[in-house]
Parts: sequence; structure tokens; C-alpha cells
Amino acid sequence: MQQDITIIGAGAAGLFCAGLLGQQGFDVSVIDNGKKLGRKILMSGGGRCNFTNMTVEASNYVSSNPHFCKSALSRFTQWDFLALVNQYQIAYHERDHGQLFCDNSAQDIVNLLQSECQKGNVKFQLQTELQQINQKDNGFELITSRGTFNSHRVIIATGGLSMPALGMTSIGYKTAEQFNLPVVPVRAGLVPLTLHKPLLDILSPLSGTAIMTQVSTVSGVTFKENLLFTHRGLSGPVILQISNYWQSGEAISINLLPNTQLEQFFADQRESSAGQSLKNILSKLLPKRLVECLIQLEHIPDIPLKQLNIPQQKAVIETLTNWQITPNGTEGYRTAEVTLGGIDTDVLSSKTMEVKKIPGLYFIGEVMDVSGWLGGYNFQWAWSSAWACADAIIQSK
Repeated sequence: MQQDITIIGAGAAGLFCAGLLGQQGFDVSVIDNGKKLGRKILMSGGGRCNFTNMTVEASNYVSSNPHFCKSALSRFTQWDFLALVNQYQIAYHERDHGQLFCDNSAQDIVNLLQSECQKGNVKFQLQTELQQINQKDNGFELITSRGTFNSHRVIIATGGLSMPALGMTSIGYKTAEQFNLPVVPVRAGLVPLTLHKPLLDILSPLSGTAIMTQVSTVSGVTFKENLLFTHRGLSGPVILQISNYWQSGEAISINLLPNTQLEQFFADQRESSAGQSLKNILSKLLPKRLVECLIQLEHIPDIPLKQLNIPQQKAVIETLTNWQITPNGTEGYRTAEVTLGGIDTDVLSSKTMEVKKIPGLYFIGEVMDVSGWLGGYNFQWAWSSAWACADAIIQSK
């Protein structure tokens, strides 16, 4: 069976690319090992799908080549995808930091993509596992769990290794290995951090507590958002963001009170509440259980405020604004939202997503070494890279 284009992966990038190509008259088939289309889309954003962001810049992405994503992002922007969302009359709302979510359900985005594919008569082969791709004179031979067939072009849109429960596999990286394409080492991204004992045991009573913090890496990358204490360690938006930049073995710096002028706070409290305990004073700013944990860790003395001398006060302020914690690791792919690393972008055209040395073979979306921040950036990369790939193929007709 000869087809124009076969897309491997029925996620955001694969479905969007399939619809674009199908509507331009290409014979498009999508192969996926799952039972349903867009499984990761349906799980994203708490089921409401943070489908893009009001502000999208290349600086919102992590890659060995930070310039690679610029071309695609500039040619198919968040406004272009938003126009499609509006065309389908999907209700959405904006949250902090420009994040756009569906009002109703992530199913709205999947329905949009399915409808676009239906307009292009895209064919689907679900519950079909790709086992091997072989290059032929007139294209590619695809060996799958449901037989072998040929295709002029193949687009790999298999995503990363995050959320393995949704059926994510390493087939994209195996394909790269088969064709001798370099892969930037992969690891979990946008993922909670775990803690060593005994620190974990001391902080465990805080599980479920969230506070606004500013967290920094050794290299100086900083994010300011909510931190969530968990029974495994640290999570929340600020930790997920910092996990993309944190390196194993390094400490992170946590400013527990980024919006407070602590020297002025202590001066005011000495005037009005000098007889109170330091614990009670700090509990005006932080959850009391957290203050108790800091006392247990001997980071803060358990004394009345009036007994706190100036060197001790400086040490307390240093703890509150620069709490050094060395994570044990991450929770791994099980809870990661993205996979860092992937197909080395040096072997791909930033304009077409085609492998430079293998005409007809393309990689789009998360499978390559481009990973976005939390906030809809990874979906925007799926839309933009898929559009760039489809546009190049359409222009070559």
C-alpha cells in the first residue's frame, strides 16, 4: 500500500500536521499505539488543556540550540492557533502569566484537531505499533504490528517519554538511532523534585501547603511562583519550571518571602511585639508549621524576638531569603510533563523540520530537543513545528 505521508503519533503535533496536509490534498495516514487520539492533550491542564500562551518567545524554551525554534514560532504564532480556536467557537480563559485554558474541557481541542483531520480525509491506524522504518529508493518501508507498507514521506511526532502510563514510548529516539541521528540525552522536565531524608521526614507535615516563593538555580535561573510541599518533596509551578534547569547534585535557593522587606518587618515588630516569640512573629508571614520545621532544622532560633540580636537576625533573614536545599532527584517520567533533550536539532532544518541528510523524514513536537516552560509553551511548539513541516511539504507540491 503506497501513501503520500505517514505520521507516527496521534498527539498534538501529529494531529495538527495531519489536518493541514490532508486539507491540501495529500493522502495522510496517522499511526498510533493507543486506543484514543490526543491522550496527552486530554490529561493536560487538569483536563482543560493550557493550549498556548499570550506571550511566546524563544527564551521560553530549553534547547542545546536556543535559536532553532525561532523560525517556526515566528511563522505560526499563538495568534494563529487562537484564530483556529475562535473559528471553532471554543470558550477559553486567561490565567496567570498569559496561560490560555479551555473553559469546558481539553476534549474541545481534540475535537478541533479531529475535525481538521476529517476535512482532510486523514486515515487513522490506532493500536498499531511502529517497529522499524527502512529507507527505500522511493520513500520508506514501515514495519508495524499490523503489517508492512510504504510511504513517500514519514513524519515522527511521537512525543517524549513523559507520562508513560499514556503509552509514550522511545520509538522516536530508536528511529533516530537507526538512522544514525544524534540524540541530546533525555531526562524528565517540568517535574516535581524529591528530597533526601531526614529533611523529607521533617518537612512531611507540610504536605499540601503552598506558598509564593522565588527559586533559583546555581546558574542563576530564577522563577517566582507557588511552591507546593508534597509527601515526596517539592512541587508546584515554581519547582516544575526550575526542574528544567536544575542539575543533579546542585542546590536550589528558595526565597520564602520574595515580596517582603524583612528588615523593615523586624523593625516594626520590635516596636509592637518585642515580647512575642520569634516563631509567632514569623507565623504572621509564613505557615506556622513551616516556621516550626525551620526551627527543628535549627535554621531559626526558638527565642523571643527581644532576645534576637542583630547577627542572629541577619542569619534568619538569610535563611528566609536564601534557603539552600539540595534535592535528591526528580519524580521521573511518571509525573513529568515534558521530556528534556531529544533529536539533536543540528540535523534538522529549522524551516522545514526535515532531516537534512534524509529527504522525506521529519521530526516535529516534543521528540526533538526543544522543551517549553510550563504555561502552554509546549503545545505552541507542537502547533508551530507541525505547521512549519506541513507548510514545507505543501510548498514542495
